[in-house]
Amino acid sequence: MTSLLTAEQDQITDLARTFAAEHLLPFAAEWDRAHAFDRGVLRTMGELGFFGMLVPEALDGLGLDTLTFLLALEEIAAGDASVAISMSVHNSLPTQMLLCHGSPEQQERWLRPMARGELLGAFALSEADAGSDAAALRTQATRTADGWVLNGAKAWVTNGATADVVLAMARTDGADDRRGTRGIGAFVVPTGTSGYVAAKPEDKMGLRASNTCTVYFQDLRLPADHLVGEAGSGYLYALQALDGGRLGVAAQACGIARAALEHATAYAGERRQFGRPIGEQQAIQFKLADMATQLSAARALLHETARRKDAGEPLRARASRAKLFASEMAMRVTTEAVQIFGGYGYMREYPVERLMRDAKVTSIYEGTSEVQRIVIGRDLLNA
Repeated sequence: MTSLLTAEQDQITDLARTFAAEHLLPFAAEWDRAHAFDRGVLRTMGELGFFGMLVPEALDGLGLDTLTFLLALEEIAAGDASVAISMSVHNSLPTQMLLCHGSPEQQERWLRPMARGELLGAFALSEADAGSDAAALRTQATRTADGWVLNGAKAWVTNGATADVVLAMARTDGADDRRGTRGIGAFVVPTGTSGYVAAKPEDKMGLRASNTCTVYFQDLRLPADHLVGEAGSGYLYALQALDGGRLGVAAQACGIARAALEHATAYAGERRQFGRPIGEQQAIQFKLADMATQLSAARALLHETARRKDAGEPLRARASRAKLFASEMAMRVTTEAVQIFGGYGYMREYPVERLMRDAKVTSIYEGTSEVQRIVIGRDLLNA
């Protein structure tokens, strides 16, 4: 069968698949139980280029297209979704904000080592009372004679306690938290800065090996050159990055679903009931057929969106469609995988219950399914 991918895309996909099979999949269940994965895995991924995939070669990245990144990300997610979210956030959000809006000095100081995998990036937008309504954030950046002072708290920060650099959004227009989107700035916050406090990791349903925590800024002082772009444009920068980030979530969803389908298919060929493998039962065949079809449809939509993004076409509504469909597909597919495993599927000894837990958050973070439907609906009405 002729591949529809380029030789480079095939090579990188194979590299990611081999890495996931050797370094992630054998340990995913153990890491899930321990609520942490081996951080050496991230160092190795950085050395292989997985943390600079979308950064130009001139800044020490690989300079790859969006589709190639998503192909690799799906493979990593099929191995362990907790590791994949670190790869997705780093590539899609902080690095892209610095690439698109950072000064040459900021790119040299932070983006270049981030692309090499020497610094791990995080993204801090949401707050306890500003989730879907992120523009209502209250974290305050007060201008001083030589820079800024940040005070506030950020919720659900992936890599909050393990990242080296956080791209954080804070109000630059005064204490009023309802002034809208134009009064928010984006700041580079090195996590070693005095006043940066990471709370204990959240005890999550899924992605349990990924560090997620609340981050507090307590009179955290930053030099003036830590502001990215214009003081009032950070929220717009964040939304632009989130459009790409949603494609990353869709790729994660496809990877999780694919792993569940593969486990369910293998189990259906091995598990015997009524004297024959359960895969010979039409009811099981129909489930597997629906799972495979839905996964193929989600992947096709995602890949088309990636190609259109790289062609310069408008992304927002397309990214929302891809994320919405893929995330809800992943939940359906993993739920059916548990059903095919029956009682064993409900036990932690088998992988499908973890995949089902991991799948759920893809319909929540980087914009809930409800938010995606709002974006899509508004786009249709304003077309």
